Amino acid sequence: MSRPLYPTPLHSGSDDDDDDAVKLPAFRRYESQGVIRQISYYLSGEIVDPIQYTDLLYTLRTASATDLIFLHLNTPGGNFDTGLQIINNIAASDAHVITILEARAFSMGALIFLSGDELIVHDTCQLMFHNYSSASIGKGNEQAAQVMASRKWFDKVMRNVCRPFLSDQELERISKGEDIWLDTDDIRRRLLHIQKGEPAVKPKAASAKVKPVAVGEDEAGSIAKPASKPRKNKPV
Repeated sequence: MSRPLYPTPLHSGSDDDDDDAVKLPAFRRYESQGVIRQISYYLSGEIVDPIQYTDLLYTLRTASATDLIFLHLNTPGGNFDTGLQIINNIAASDAHVITILEARAFSMGALIFLSGDELIVHDTCQLMFHNYSSASIGKGNEQAAQVMASRKWFDKVMRNVCRPFLSDQELERISKGEDIWLDTDDIRRRLLHIQKGEPAVKPKAASAKVKPVAVGEDEAGSIAKPASKPRKNKPV
């Protein structure tokens, strides 16, 4: 509850005598107190089945706008479904979620790190992004359909979560099976570029290629030609 610390003084004396009236203060100061919760979770190991993370998921869903939730990450990755559910609950949470990279975050751990409202990186850390792994059973046509659907789903998740931290070219390389490793310096450099409104990865300048230009006979004589190299004497 807010209350003024300087109550309004009452006038004293006659209303006709302005000099005797008590002057009002130039300003008033008010104070209010609120409750801020700080909640920390440590994802320190492989990301396993979703049922193991219901406490974290419920906290994200029910947190208020004044809550701070810290996710401390040191994980090799793991269950894709679990990681995606955590990411979706971070996006839906009213709380301010801070992801902290404390050692390594590989695979799905790297995606969870990028999903925070605020990202903190310690001095000696790593991120690693790669393609998904899965197994399928069933008839051949069913397996083929599952592979196509899973790849489309995975590519969409990567675009939604990893851009603009990863470029479209890097996402394409990951889709083709390449692993991308980043250390603390790389991570901080990319985050700084994003804060400045710049691409996280600056495109390399393409080398300019000089195209040959057709020259007429009249112009050919005016072009200086390099001096011819002396011929080496051939052995007799």
